[in-house]
Amino acid sequence: MELYLDSANLKEIEEGFKLGFLNGLTTTPTFMQKEGITDIDGTIVKLSKIVPILQIEALGNTAEEVLAEAERQIKLGLDPKKTVFKIPVSLEGVRACKMLRDKGLLVNVHLVYTLQQAYMAMQAGATYVCPLVGRLQDQGHDALALVEQCVDAVEIYGYDTKIMFSSVRTVEHVRNAINIGVHTITVPLKILKQLTENNFTTVGTDQFIMDTRLMMVKVKEAINGVNPVVSEDTNITDAIIKLTEYNFGAITVVKKDGSIKGVFTDGSLRKLLGEKGRDILTKKLSDLEYREPITIDGNVLLNEANNLFKKTNVDTIVVTDNGKPVGMLDIQDLKS
Repeated sequence: MELYLDSANLKEIEEGFKLGFLNGLTTTPTFMQKEGITDIDGTIVKLSKIVPILQIEALGNTAEEVLAEAERQIKLGLDPKKTVFKIPVSLEGVRACKMLRDKGLLVNVHLVYTLQQAYMAMQAGATYVCPLVGRLQDQGHDALALVEQCVDAVEIYGYDTKIMFSSVRTVEHVRNAINIGVHTITVPLKILKQLTENNFTTVGTDQFIMDTRLMMVKVKEAINGVNPVVSEDTNITDAIIKLTEYNFGAITVVKKDGSIKGVFTDGSLRKLLGEKGRDILTKKLSDLEYREPITIDGNVLLNEANNLFKKTNVDTIVVTDNGKPVGMLDIQDLKS
């Protein structure tokens, strides 16, 4: 099934065709008007140099006028082998389709809402026939049945025509098109970008990335470079200031020889204030009692740190090098 982008927004078009596998671009005068485009010819020429196949409108009240407009656009420098002229279905439209096809030009008969219209376009030799699914459904019609009937007609009667599923509003429309077996679909970038999305895929990918990180990254490579360390002689008021400066929920308290005395956290502060009141703010960190700090050597892999987090049920571990603190590892650092 050919995949086209449906747009006139240059940024969208450039983004979409970076994928490298889109078959072409469909655009309309309405799209261009909404984008504020005034130089239609210049835009068409520019787009023709960006996309593999460009489908553009050829309008006229008579078949002769449609043919003249298509020939005028070709003279702008368009490649007739890479340009499809879109013609709204009508009696003059299908007559124009036959005239353009006789000259070897490619045609998309679009704005198709009935099987009879599609049949006339096929009989006229249309390269593409384009039912508008979203618009039909807006009117309460069974658009999917129409598309399926068009595909069946091509296969039963052997028409050299591709059915293009258009007016795509949802990801479900794309699934419908695949199930029906249409030959071509044209999709807005917003929908196109959703086609590879799935929550289970995201969860699985994130898990793979995290597990790979655990096996390949050392602890010292995961810490953010901030080393929240204060001397045990620091008073608690200054320690609070340091917590704020480091923008970290914990600081490592070290003895005069640089070895670790313990860890002071914002949780420790709240507990002290609750138990002993504001008077605690005049104390020094050396006056407090500390549990044995949980540490890990910076040269081990994150996998070892992950096991330590699980074993100790803490959120932060002091990272050391030769027994001296060099930073702190937060449990969230395992994922980033």
